[in-house]
Amino acid sequence: MEIKRDLYLNKLIERMNNGMIKVVTGVRRSGKSYLLLNIFSDYLRSQGTADDHILQVELDDRKNKALRDPDAFCDWVDSKIQDGRMYYLMIDEIQMLDEFVDVLNSMLHIRNVDTYVTGSNARFLSKDIATEFRGRGDEIDIYPLSFAEFMSVYDGSEEKGIQEYLMYGGMPQVVTMVSSEAKAAYLDTLYVKTYRSDIMDRYSIRNPEEFDELVNILASGIGGLTNPKTIADTFNSVKNVKIHRDTIATYIEYLEDAFVISKAQRYDIKGRRYIGTPMKYYFADCGLRNAKLGFRQVEYTHLMENLIYNELKIRGFKVDVGSVTVIRQNENNNNYRAHLEVDFVCNNASTRYYVQSAYKLPDQEKIQQEKQSLVNLKDSFKKVIVVFDPIAPWHDEDGILYISLFDFLLKPNSLDM
Repeated sequence: MEIKRDLYLNKLIERMNNGMIKVVTGVRRSGKSYLLLNIFSDYLRSQGTADDHILQVELDDRKNKALRDPDAFCDWVDSKIQDGRMYYLMIDEIQMLDEFVDVLNSMLHIRNVDTYVTGSNARFLSKDIATEFRGRGDEIDIYPLSFAEFMSVYDGSEEKGIQEYLMYGGMPQVVTMVSSEAKAAYLDTLYVKTYRSDIMDRYSIRNPEEFDELVNILASGIGGLTNPKTIADTFNSVKNVKIHRDTIATYIEYLEDAFVISKAQRYDIKGRRYIGTPMKYYFADCGLRNAKLGFRQVEYTHLMENLIYNELKIRGFKVDVGSVTVIRQNENNNNYRAHLEVDFVCNNASTRYYVQSAYKLPDQEKIQQEKQSLVNLKDSFKKVIVVFDPIAPWHDEDGILYISLFDFLLKPNSLDM
């Protein structure tokens, strides 16, 4: 069963032969390798590219251990170039190649080699792309299956599909499994044996129990504002463990670098500035988050917010948490500042949307509660409330769009309805 990933395939096609290193990044097992080595390679063949002009190297395969040496790798590439036609070089898990930045810069000097790489660690990749490639690195982020991709192969209704997706997520391997037990076991093993082991080995973490507890705290608190100091205080008060907030901040960076979590910063919409801490953290995959908690805290309210955040990121938005300051009066008629929250401020170039996640809107009181931050924004950008229940899209008197979670996830232009 092949799952089409046209969003990412089209991004690769758009970047073909642009004189840059195409770097496909994302959490491990999200489908980076399959995208490059199968889907994109098949596209090249369909366009007439011969097999001997598609050069593939999987560096995490022990059979290719010798090619992790930079000189041996360059010699191997040179040996494959036999004519002046374009060659497509695909390197899987580039961070396993010694001196990979220097090697990739060397590839840029070969006019008929178009280079694509995958990698699973942002610390080794994003910073190097920005600094070492001097504007000649082109990063493409890939995520686990979106709900639309998931539903393209799911044999069931949308209602059952969303429950399955919120529970077990969108890791491609999970979708091929039938039983709940197999899915849960796979996700648990994936976290322990892959993400956790990678981080432990790479950074030589001396207190794995503290690291594990931090992940539990972040998983339990998705959608909630927090910062390293607050988490350190939690360790001290609840676990009776003293851990410095700088250590917490470092551990969080490790998780971000491995693409396991992502943060949404607070943004003062009226003041047009970032506030700093606290901020929100979301998991790249809801199934991974649930597995870390033993599938014991499956709250649709928070999982829905995580899901909306991921979908917005997949669509290419930079996503922040909005803060709106309003002046109110207390019972003594004294003015005070109140801070209202917009779940997501979504920016892509000059385009902006304000998006609220609302699990249920049972009455007018709840509607007013959900929209109060939006009505206090006096700009002209689109304002949207996403509701879990199936509803027909509608606009209220303030111009706010209400759409169902299904419409939001399954229709690419849903925010413009």
